[in-house]
Amino acid sequence: MKIVIAPDSYKHSMSADEICRIAESAILDVLPQAGIVKLPAADGGEGTAGALLSALGGESVPCRVKGAEFDLVDSSYALLNNNTAVIEMASVCGLMMVQKPNPEKTTTFGVGQMIKKALDDGCEKLILCIGGSATNDAGIGAMAALGARFLDAEGEELIPNGENLIKITAIDSSGIDPRLGSCELLIACDVNNPLYGENGAAYVFAPQKGADGDMVKRLDAGLKNYAEVLYRETKRDIASIPGAGAAGGFAASFLAFPGAVLKPGVDIVLDALDFDDQIKGADLILTGEGKTDSQTLSGKTILGVSRRAKLQNIPVIVISGSVDDEIDGLLYREGVCAIFANNRLARPFDEIKDKDPVWLKLTVTNIMKTYFHRNDQLLKEVYNVDKI
Repeated sequence: MKIVIAPDSYKHSMSADEICRIAESAILDVLPQAGIVKLPAADGGEGTAGALLSALGGESVPCRVKGAEFDLVDSSYALLNNNTAVIEMASVCGLMMVQKPNPEKTTTFGVGQMIKKALDDGCEKLILCIGGSATNDAGIGAMAALGARFLDAEGEELIPNGENLIKITAIDSSGIDPRLGSCELLIACDVNNPLYGENGAAYVFAPQKGADGDMVKRLDAGLKNYAEVLYRETKRDIASIPGAGAAGGFAASFLAFPGAVLKPGVDIVLDALDFDDQIKGADLILTGEGKTDSQTLSGKTILGVSRRAKLQNIPVIVISGSVDDEIDGLLYREGVCAIFANNRLARPFDEIKDKDPVWLKLTVTNIMKTYFHRNDQLLKEVYNVDKI
């Protein structure tokens, strides 16, 4: 019997790798001779670097770079054994790292510094995970760190942040690191928002980063201006590309390079894990996340796992920290056969998160006992298990 464990992390509670270990222990308590395949996964947001390191091997490379507020922060990127660098935007300029969120003042400069470090270390492929940022600078901070200069009407170089997008009239790209154009660049994204407009970066995401109504309008105007300047300079129309508005428009600057590819984060991760081959012949797949809700359907790990499993007729069971109402039926259509909430007590998350590992093991144990109860005879004959 082959069982695959492919969860995302439970945010602020358990890593995907830890979930895999706990679930494996519970399965083997019930089915001691089952074959377990552990594939800790992610959707391109926080935890992606760790998941890929765990699955593919490599090392964490420390970096000291500028944070969202131009302060120095200690961070790191994952250097995989296949010479790929995995860079998490949230580890450099994440919303949780800023003292006073203000998307007009914050920058992605440090992300560019980390990209440069990875190139200096000989990486030929970059995976940029752009979730969880505190920024709305359309990636000009990162591009500035890589050698670009953003100029105003007087030809003066601008500080690369969100409030200065509206002032850009020209881009001096002569100093951009030439290695950026020759490496493979994948941008992991799980939203489809355009760069500007009512569904764009400013209107949808900036309020979460501290913007009031007037600031949203200013930021949106800046994004629109930057898109127009980019078009004049590069002849690439990136404004309406689905996903260009992710992470404060971060992808916009990089999409001006022909080699950059914007792709759902979960697909990048599952492809890197060789997921389709790894699950062949599986009897069951267990997956999950911290909270399963409407956002799950926008491209989160559970959706990616269930869709690929469905193509191979493999049943999928979801075990998440919590599950919103009315999501079950939507996920059933995607290949999920059952959904379980791990939370056993109706209390605030901060009071019960330490119980997640214990409850997870109990939940998996109960699922195994229920799911395989009709196979007692098979278990006796093939696996020499007397009783479930």
